[in-house]
Amino acid sequence: LNALMEMFGHLNFTVLGFPCNQFGLQSPGKVNHEMLNILKYVRPGGGFMPKFPVFSKVEVNGLNEDPLFTFLKESLPFVNPVIGDIKKFYWSPIKVNDIRWNFEKFLITANGMPFKRFKEYVTMVIESEFKLILFQEQKT
Repeated sequence: LNALMEMFGHLNFTVLGFPCNQFGLQSPGKVNHEMLNILKYVRPGGGFMPKFPVFSKVEVNGLNEDPLFTFLKESLPFVNPVIGDIKKFYWSPIKVNDIRWNFEKFLITANGMPFKRFKEYVTMVIESEFKLILFQEQKT
């Protein structure tokens, strides 16, 4: 995500990080400074510092999901019948449109419109889509 900020940060673009502990309990910190220390010293570690805002932990699926993620999932459905290993999911009810794992991404235009949804590991595709939307918006 830092690489995306380095590539596109000068083009009215930013990454927004929302930690979530609903996927294999991989984000155990309770408050934001704990999350930043986990990133810096544990995962990925090595002194990593995000070059983007990291918000407080949220729930992105289930009965207590944050309204932002309800909106994003309704705007950009990801209908895949293969849910994954539900033993690693910590929410209920599980829906076909749910976010499946940490680092799933949503690309939102500068005027706040959801544009595209990406699975967690598709860096090259994301880069080309970012270029497309960022340069389209620069022309307008």
